[in-house]
Amino acid sequence: MQVTSQAQPNIALVKYWGKRDADRNLPATGSLSVTLDTLWTRMTVEFDGGDGDRLYVNGQSAPSLLSRVSRCLDTVAGRGRSGACIESECNFPIAAGLASSASSFAALVQAGSRASGQSLDPLALARLAGQASGSAARSLYGGFVELRAGDDEIDVASIAAPDEWPLSVTVAVTERAAKPVSSGAAMSVSRECVTVFSTWVERQPADLDKAREAVRTRDFAALAAIAEHNCLKMHSVMWASRPPIVYWNSATVACLETVRALQRDGIPVFFTIDAGPQVKAVSLPESADAVADALRGTAGVIDVLQSSLGTGARLVDPD
Repeated sequence: MQVTSQAQPNIALVKYWGKRDADRNLPATGSLSVTLDTLWTRMTVEFDGGDGDRLYVNGQSAPSLLSRVSRCLDTVAGRGRSGACIESECNFPIAAGLASSASSFAALVQAGSRASGQSLDPLALARLAGQASGSAARSLYGGFVELRAGDDEIDVASIAAPDEWPLSVTVAVTERAAKPVSSGAAMSVSRECVTVFSTWVERQPADLDKAREAVRTRDFAALAAIAEHNCLKMHSVMWASRPPIVYWNSATVACLETVRALQRDGIPVFFTIDAGPQVKAVSLPESADAVADALRGTAGVIDVLQSSLGTGARLVDPD
């Protein structure tokens, strides 16, 4: 049976950075994210009994990415499964700091489980996806999503539906190429800087409390303050690592200046940046076009993508 699933990337407002158990891919800290709508990855899986697995990304064979995908399918369908044909289609840059791995593995576990005859609930799928990519667990859910730390298994849930607080996210793409250091490798480097990393972990619960309360009360200013603060702290951990990890480029910094100028003009918007050079500007819907126009006019910006908040992973009919 051929099954297609679609999942959207999620953007963390309180960041996931670091693992407390690398073997089980358990996060060192909790995190809080928003799931997007217009950006997506579709994964089609068919266990066709062929000679091993085959992976195609946007129509092109992708053997360099196959081993990670095959391992994920092993956790879903068992190591004794038959060979699979996996087709991936993505409408935004891959491995460039836009959470393509999150949407990919969220869609993969849902399609793979259904293609193997299973019917798993979102939490079970999130736990499978999280073994492949920690942030993928969040893309099984829509709206505002919290990934909790501290349990022996991944624990994740939506804390507000997308229509309960319909924010807009504008993405300034400053580089299309894959980032030079993967998030997983960078997390391992950061963990070696013990003093800085331990301080990051210790202070994360307080940031999560503030963000969770801001979502509960729909306090945009409070959410903006804690999201920007947490983002800059995460990148400070990277910069303090040895060797330092710097994903930003000159356009990244220019975008931050653009957001600050918008804020001075009274426009409700804030920035966040994941492990990559792209800048995400979160705003109220009525300000989204003004934010997009300003970022589009910023030096070094290649493209601007706009999205509302979206639902979690879902099965779809293939095109």
